[in-house]
Amino acid sequence: MIIVIEWLSSGGTSRPPPSLLAGTKRRLYRPICLRHMDSCGEVSGSRNRLALEKMNETPYQLVLTTCPDAGVAKTIAATLVEERLAACVNVLPPMQSIYRWKGGVESEPEQLLIGKIRVADYAAVQQRIQDLHPYELPEVIAIPISNGLPAYLAWIEDPERT
Repeated sequence: MIIVIEWLSSGGTSRPPPSLLAGTKRRLYRPICLRHMDSCGEVSGSRNRLALEKMNETPYQLVLTTCPDAGVAKTIAATLVEERLAACVNVLPPMQSIYRWKGGVESEPEQLLIGKIRVADYAAVQQRIQDLHPYELPEVIAIPISNGLPAYLAWIEDPERT
């Protein structure tokens, strides 16, 4: 799980002190000013005096990977869904990626896949993408889903139920 902490700095440190992070393991938090927020939602009062409030968590993630062409994209997407590792995988239209690789700047067309998965399946999804992917170092990035339509999240959990 990723820990997300935002810190409102008043010119001092750009990160909260380690003591503030104690006890944050495996949870998502958002900052709340200990004084108050005005009617517009702006933080007022001491900007560095924060309390951490647990955000909603779901046991679901978006997994992103880029593919060199439509054939690879379709193979990976179909495999993840057929093997029940993802409820859905979106195959986005071709795009241009510009990136650094082995000392140079590269520019190649790629297709982005966005998979909706259970957190518990991430290791298997990552391994399956690596098994099927032609890249030496494929992009495999997971983004937590902090909230969503309850019926949709239930569908990610069990797509066969619908």
